[in-house]
Amino acid sequence: MNRRTLIGCVVAAGAAALFARLGVWQLHRLGERRAFNTQFEQRLAAAPAPLDSIPADTALAKYRRVRVRGTLDYDHQFVITGRSRDGAPGVFLITPLRPDSGIRAVLVNRGWVYSPDASSVNKSLWLEAERTTVDGFIEPMAAHTSGGSQSATNPRAWRELDYARASAELPYPIAPFSIVELANGARPNGAPTRLELPAMDDGPHLSYAIQWFTFAAIALYGALYLLWLERRESV
Repeated sequence: MNRRTLIGCVVAAGAAALFARLGVWQLHRLGERRAFNTQFEQRLAAAPAPLDSIPADTALAKYRRVRVRGTLDYDHQFVITGRSRDGAPGVFLITPLRPDSGIRAVLVNRGWVYSPDASSVNKSLWLEAERTTVDGFIEPMAAHTSGGSQSATNPRAWRELDYARASAELPYPIAPFSIVELANGARPNGAPTRLELPAMDDGPHLSYAIQWFTFAAIALYGALYLLWLERRESV
């Protein structure tokens, strides 16, 4: 075997080994994601629990179903900007709920409403009964972000939920998570479009694994092709 063919085969074999290792890593990630999905699917499928039974650890609380009775505080309602639905611009309405039991309020994502600029909305058009029972699932909030408010002229328009900012701006203590309210029967007057349960899919890991294994096969084919060429030239 001449030097050029040897170097080519070594490079191709090394590349094939690397690509195969990346493919195996993606399959490992796929297994982790499926285990993750199974855990959270079980939480979402469970019967709604009282708010005071939710773990303080937000990682353990994530996606747990919850039911809480209390009073919506529309005076401190705000929106999360830049949320599209079926291609239409809009916002999420976030309303604090003062539970009948417990000292902490909880932010409720009541759903999506259309907004031409994906920022401003007439919140007075979206008022449900103040006394209500919320059925939904838990979503943790970021500890803090680079900035919650859209602008100084529109302080009730936030880019994302920010626990530190919300705690500072609201006049009462709040839970470190929010509740995403789900549709429960007929849509009440003043209710925005409720959000759906999060999709639990496999993500891109399987397709990435197939791609890496394909690259590994191509690299091995290249090594075999070099060996075939050398053999052909030596005949």
